Amino acid sequence: MSQRLQIGIAGAGVLGRLAAWALAEAGHHVTVFDPADGPAPRQDGRGAAGYTAAGMLSPLAELDNASAEVALLGWQSIAIWSRVAERLTAAHAGSEPAPLLFRQLGSLMVAHGSDLGAAERVLARLRGATDLHAAMPQAQALDRPALRELEPALDPQLRAWLLPGEGQILPAPMLSALAASARGVDWRWGCSADEVAPGRITLADGTWHDCDQALDLRGLGARPALPLRGVRGEVVWLHAPGVALQRPVRLLHPRHRVYIVPRPGDLFVVGASEIESEDRSPVSLRSAVELMAAAHSVISGLAEARIVHLETNLRPALPDNEPRIEAEPGLLRINGLFRHGWLLAPALLRDGLRRAGLVNALENGAP
Repeated sequence: MSQRLQIGIAGAGVLGRLAAWALAEAGHHVTVFDPADGPAPRQDGRGAAGYTAAGMLSPLAELDNASAEVALLGWQSIAIWSRVAERLTAAHAGSEPAPLLFRQLGSLMVAHGSDLGAAERVLARLRGATDLHAAMPQAQALDRPALRELEPALDPQLRAWLLPGEGQILPAPMLSALAASARGVDWRWGCSADEVAPGRITLADGTWHDCDQALDLRGLGARPALPLRGVRGEVVWLHAPGVALQRPVRLLHPRHRVYIVPRPGDLFVVGASEIESEDRSPVSLRSAVELMAAAHSVISGLAEARIVHLETNLRPALPDNEPRIEAEPGLLRINGLFRHGWLLAPALLRDGLRRAGLVNALENGAP
């Protein structure tokens, strides 16, 4: 199908903005509906879950508690994100330099000596995924000199493993760049979709939008059409001038997996919590103390970091915690990305648009 189609998209989160950009780049006429009041970044936990996410692209590390299929889709997504970031950067116009959107320097898993049992369980999962060994690299153990050379800010007593090829997205700049670069897209902010059906998006005010193809990418907003639940996540933002970290770091611990992700401007995002609750209230004392204590145990230089803010949000999950694509004539639904929104969005969207027969920019050299 190569003709120019009328596309309606419900939802302007990671999936919605990426779909709008990819389909507009392919020449389709795209209209997007979202209840937010505009495309600007939000850090209050009330906007798209993608804003709160750390943006880690860690398919190898996610084998700890995700399926091999999720890991493979995540590995494919890294290649797609790289091309998307390259195109968005090339299209950037303005007096300021293009914002950093994507990094691919690998990531690190680390463990304290007392927690090597927990680390070995994770490594055994990685070694046991033999079906993926031909498609994805394996974790590489680092001795102390190698760890010091890669990331001198880390505690030299840590045991460490490099996960080659993994990377990170810079969420707020990427979401902003996708919205700004989606040429000709009609963004209908402040418009909540109540129902998405083949060829029609019905809005909360009772009006509707007819189209050739409707995409339901609303996350939790797709209830009750999908049996979704919200899973609470909590993160802490720290400002630590003088602390240098190039790669995302995941601390392996018997009770939780704490990650520390560097951001431009001497900022760090620390998170891990995965709570079965739809409570959007502020971060709990327990979570904040555990996250910051774990981060300090990995990077002692964070002792004098300043807390910028704490943030919560809800990730959309299906009962099996696996993503789902549903396609029928005139309608495409993608949902249930759980804690893997940035990791899975490009590959899932690529596969969904293929099923719908839609020409799109993600197919250009897609794996």
